[in-house]
Amino acid sequence: GRSSPSSDPTPDANSPSLSLSLLRSSLYLTPTTTTTMMISHLRRITASPATTALLRRTLSTPASAGSVMKLNFNLPQETLYDSAEVTSVVVPGAMGEYEVTADHVPIVAEMKAGMLTIKHGDGEDEKYFVPGGFSLTHENSTTDIVCPEAVKLDDLDPALVTANYEAAKAAASSAEDGSADAAEAMIEVEVNKAMGAALGMTLA
Repeated sequence: GRSSPSSDPTPDANSPSLSLSLLRSSLYLTPTTTTTMMISHLRRITASPATTALLRRTLSTPASAGSVMKLNFNLPQETLYDSAEVTSVVVPGAMGEYEVTADHVPIVAEMKAGMLTIKHGDGEDEKYFVPGGFSLTHENSTTDIVCPEAVKLDDLDPALVTANYEAAKAAASSAEDGSADAAEAMIEVEVNKAMGAALGMTLA
């Protein structure tokens, strides 16, 4: 059975709500240069300026019968999924891609730049490019995804990704070693390379 509630008002550090709150705070308060530039870059190359308005999925359709999990997908400026029932989520973990399904063992993972795939009971896959973030899977078949930005894969323009990749490579080659310009250019290179891979392109 459950233990009796403690009289100590200090929140449980393992509680899902506190964990999610802490991760959200980290995205608000400690944005790295890399993350900030990734967000800026994502917004520059989306195919439509109305991409943000297109991100939110209508969740009124109930999930089909079967084994489902609940997904919370949060950006600093909005919530894309709120306790939505989905079949699984394929996470671009920093240590390797993995799939979360119902009854998955609890896991906390940092995400790398890459494709996040949300699978639905109707067989539909919804794909987003994310520049990083965190994924928290809890014991109750609930997963929290927190990241600084997300762009639907269909809203990325392959031609612009390629052009920006080549421009970033040229800038990296001409920049002084160890300079801020060199670091900025290499971030641009890596972001575009990750976008290209998400789109099925090989950029070298």
